Amino acid sequence: MKIYFHSPSFLIILNERSFIILIQGLDMAGQKTKRNQIIEAAVEVFAEKGFFNAKVSDVAKKAKVADGTIYNYFNNKDDLLINLFEIKMENILEQFRKNMSKVNDPIEKLKVFVNLHFSIIKSDKKLAEVFQVELRQSTKFLKNYHNEKFTEYLNIIADIIDKGKETGFFRKDINTPMIKLMIFGSIDEIARQWILGAEKKFSINEAADQVFEVLIGGILTR
Repeated sequence: MKIYFHSPSFLIILNERSFIILIQGLDMAGQKTKRNQIIEAAVEVFAEKGFFNAKVSDVAKKAKVADGTIYNYFNNKDDLLINLFEIKMENILEQFRKNMSKVNDPIEKLKVFVNLHFSIIKSDKKLAEVFQVELRQSTKFLKNYHNEKFTEYLNIIADIIDKGKETGFFRKDINTPMIKLMIFGSIDEIARQWILGAEKKFSINEAADQVFEVLIGGILTR
């Protein structure tokens, strides 16, 4: 005869002669917390030291964990950077989905998109620096990583453009795949320059307003 006691973290099996404890997902919440702790530390270290100069031991020290603990979660520094991007980008995409769902007008959608992008840059400058500058230092990220999150981000822009063309607000002759890259390129470069020091020349709010005005002026139906 066997008797089973089950909880989210362990399973106990009792029989006439003995009992066996099988651990299932030991301290999963704790592991997730530690993983996030390492991710947050990596954002700070990569922003402060630069990805190329940063060491895994620097991240471990900032996260207050042993060096070896990092490798329980990530294969190497590049893998840590990619996971950082995946987690943070998903959070950012969720913000875009939430805000885009509240607006129907394609012109207003584009304005919300541009303003939200710059708002996120301003609210977390260290993360923005990692995204705008340090990601470009990882050969693995640039060459070998299939960036689905970035594709999803670009598709938000494409959806806005297509909606504008369908409703007659935007010119039907504009090429959506090309224009979405143009819009991203404009926003990305302005944000990168702001992070690198151009904040002394213009505010992030000014950038958002003027980028939107220039972009919308080029795609509106005349």
